[in-house]
Amino acid sequence: YAFDVRCDHAFFCIITKISTMKIFKFLPAVVCILLLGACSTPKNITYFQDISTGTVIDPAQQLDIKVKPEDKLSILVTTQDPSLSNLFNLVTTQNRLGQTTSGTTTIGAQSSSGNGQTALYTVDRKGDIDFPVLGNLHVAGMNRYEVAELIKQRLQDEKLVKDPIVTVEFANTGISIIGEVSMPGRYEFNKDRLTIIDAIAMAGDLTINAEREDVLVMRKNDDGKQQGYRVDLTDLADLSQSPAYYLQQEDVIYVQPNDKKKRDTTASGNSAFNPSFWVSIGSLAVTVATLVITLSK
Repeated sequence: YAFDVRCDHAFFCIITKISTMKIFKFLPAVVCILLLGACSTPKNITYFQDISTGTVIDPAQQLDIKVKPEDKLSILVTTQDPSLSNLFNLVTTQNRLGQTTSGTTTIGAQSSSGNGQTALYTVDRKGDIDFPVLGNLHVAGMNRYEVAELIKQRLQDEKLVKDPIVTVEFANTGISIIGEVSMPGRYEFNKDRLTIIDAIAMAGDLTINAEREDVLVMRKNDDGKQQGYRVDLTDLADLSQSPAYYLQQEDVIYVQPNDKKKRDTTASGNSAFNPSFWVSIGSLAVTVATLVITLSK
């Protein structure tokens, strides 16, 4: 019985030494692999990774800003007779370049009338405006050029004005950008077409902790319901085919934090992804192996 015990103890010592030798042999390689993995370059930070020199991007549709209920329109009718023009223009207000009120930034130019004055019409829930002399005009779903052509044509058809010049601009075209961007907030713009790339630039670009492969765009439909679109900013070819590539007024862009930023909110955080964490684990393994060798002697 004593002989069997001595044999078992000897066998245990041999196995322990062999295991310990293997640990010491492969531990440096394992630590190096972990460190190299931790120092590798992230693949989801760079925009437009699919684009090379000469690549042509063809968006699925070039979507103009269209009139929606509750929009405010600047409509200015100009004729050779100033007194006649005044019949079709509301009281004017000043629209200043770069105006900022209540955290809202205006991006764009002054009214194309040249004097910076605008006449504002509010689109009702049915998509109509009450235009002087002409009465109700249905303008929902039109871009600003189509609205201008409609008014010009009606004035000529009813022989009110011979050669009118009609200028239409959006007075409250805004989007909201929230989440992991440098300057979140609501932005007013004065462009016929605005891409999501333009919007991100307006907000000072995404932060380093932003999730670039899954950006959410919320859009309010004509029926009042919200529709969501997910876009990948690292793939421009796919992004250009999304209905959210060109934005509409009242769109909301939400840039969520990446996994690293989310883990920072927990107690352990990103400890398991820190090289020093694995170096500590390796040191602990060496200590345990040394202790096993000592006890086995």
